Amino acid sequence: MFTLSRADGYLLSTDPQRLDLPRVHAWLSTDAYWALGRDRATVENAFAGSIAYGVYRPGDGQQVAVARVVTDRATFAWLCDVYVDRAERGNGLGTWLAAAVRDHLATLGVHRILLATLDAHGVYAKVGFAPAAADRFMELDRRDQAPPGPELDRRDQGTRPVTPVTGKEH
Repeated sequence: MFTLSRADGYLLSTDPQRLDLPRVHAWLSTDAYWALGRDRATVENAFAGSIAYGVYRPGDGQQVAVARVVTDRATFAWLCDVYVDRAERGNGLGTWLAAAVRDHLATLGVHRILLATLDAHGVYAKVGFAPAAADRFMELDRRDQAPPGPELDRRDQGTRPVTPVTGKEH
């Protein structure tokens, strides 16, 4: 487990027991452009299979920020689901969180970290991130073909099963 304190008392921790998943789900599913509408089970599964970084406020210890890293813990990591509570923005927490993730991953031997952002390039540039070489990366994005999430499946119990790869009934 990795922990780090800031001079003003904010605490960063990778302790999964400390993570406030209902709060994280609310942030991501209602206020994060990349995860709007994401169901609770998906958030829980994603965080269970990743390194989660929570940032906690001094005094009351309430979680005020989060980041998730998908990694092999050896060569590569994808930094995602970075969110700072709107009431806490402007205090440098996003930059501090990104730097802490970068430094923690370096201790594991991970020296290549990828991320995607529409509007926070300046935050990540402050800690060394730069635009990726677009001609080197490829993507297979089948989100539009994905079957409904677990919550939708429960509501549609009378429908026929759907093959995940093709989306066709069988």
